[in-house]
Amino acid sequence: MRSALAPGVWFLRAFSRDSWFRGFILLLTFFIYTCYHMSRKPISVVKSRLHQNCSELIKPINDSHSLNDTTWCDWAPFDKNNYKELLGAVDNAFLVAYAIGMFISGIFGERLPLRYYLSAGMLLSGLFTSLFGLGYFWNIHMLWYFVLIQICNGLVQTTGWPSVVTCVGNWFGKGKRGLIMGIWNSHTSVGNILGSLIAGIWVNEQWGLSFVVPGIITAAMGVITFLFLIEYPEDVDCTPPQHHTSDGLEENQHNPEDLGSGPYTNKESSLETPARCSKEPSAQPAAISFLGALRIPGVVEFSLCLLFAKLVSYTFLYWLPLYIFNVAHFNAKQAGDLSTLFDVGGIIGGIMAGLISDYTNGRATTCCIMLILAAPMMFLYNFIGQSGIINSIVMLIICGALVNGPYALITTAVSADLVRLWGPFWLALFHPQAGTMSSTCSSLLTSWPACSSAGWCTKRS
Repeated sequence: MRSALAPGVWFLRAFSRDSWFRGFILLLTFFIYTCYHMSRKPISVVKSRLHQNCSELIKPINDSHSLNDTTWCDWAPFDKNNYKELLGAVDNAFLVAYAIGMFISGIFGERLPLRYYLSAGMLLSGLFTSLFGLGYFWNIHMLWYFVLIQICNGLVQTTGWPSVVTCVGNWFGKGKRGLIMGIWNSHTSVGNILGSLIAGIWVNEQWGLSFVVPGIITAAMGVITFLFLIEYPEDVDCTPPQHHTSDGLEENQHNPEDLGSGPYTNKESSLETPARCSKEPSAQPAAISFLGALRIPGVVEFSLCLLFAKLVSYTFLYWLPLYIFNVAHFNAKQAGDLSTLFDVGGIIGGIMAGLISDYTNGRATTCCIMLILAAPMMFLYNFIGQSGIINSIVMLIICGALVNGPYALITTAVSADLVRLWGPFWLALFHPQAGTMSSTCSSLLTSWPACSSAGWCTKRS
């Protein structure tokens, strides 16, 4: 007598072959960009270790510094009074290189296979992240070394975002995907959380490992990307999603609020609406110029919206652990762990923004309301956030949700919509480009000498 079909096999058969491949690509690109952000985060945790109050520490017996040396526990060249400016210079080296590299990334990305381009970028990113940490083991105390490594890392990190957004756009059709993109975009926050937790393990001892370990993980993910990434559904005989009709436009009308004025949103198309099956990869759309991207309805508006959201997000990314360390007087590991709550809120906010935008068909309205609410919450965190551990936890989660919700919505669902309509790389990098410019400004602001006063993080943002 035969038994009933095993529940696990029944579950496997419940999904089509196309669905399994789409789910695999979504999961793989999630892990890819998680590793990118994981490798960016350690510097914010290690900052509090590079310069700290040595009077509260016990000097080792074999220490060679003089008895009157108050900076014996600091890491040169960050042991001087201008350490905030030096740390800001290290941040700016990465961010300026990242902003400039985005334009170069678009040129190369449209001419190289995504799998090769992304794999090489992850391997190099892992290498430069590890080299920053190796400065500890090689006893390097020259500022130019850390700045140079950050410049190189910023350039190679630009391979990540345009590539993963383009790959996801190739596999998923346009429709009610705000929720799934909100969940997928949590890779940013998950990467920040993992980067903080991994860096926190070694920050009070051998802080170099806080960079080396994430670097090795990122490089290993680059190898996995080379072995398993599939650029187009047609490459594995899957049905491509429906994007365009024969005249090059979407088949259904779009909600004007999603992408600005004009017929550019789709209310009824399914996430996996099949198009005509093709065994051959579809022809890639022609590359779009930068000025052409500026003329697309919604690009400038959403880019300006992202500029201010990312200003705050990157301020917290690079400076929140040091702020908690100085104001709340936690040690470096505790400050890094507590800072992850901002990213926990970011995960919640990204999913909420996706749900709301799907339900209301209004991505612009969703971003507007969340950012308006975020502004008073930032001031409130400055006043009551450090008055108790409970207040700090609640305010960090709320601020993270309201700031990173619009950030997630713009950089995923909106960008992917524009990618499918107007071309792969220029649109995928244009929104992050505006945000990166603002994050560079945030680093300049937070590294200013007046930042030593309480609340410098939130006031400047």
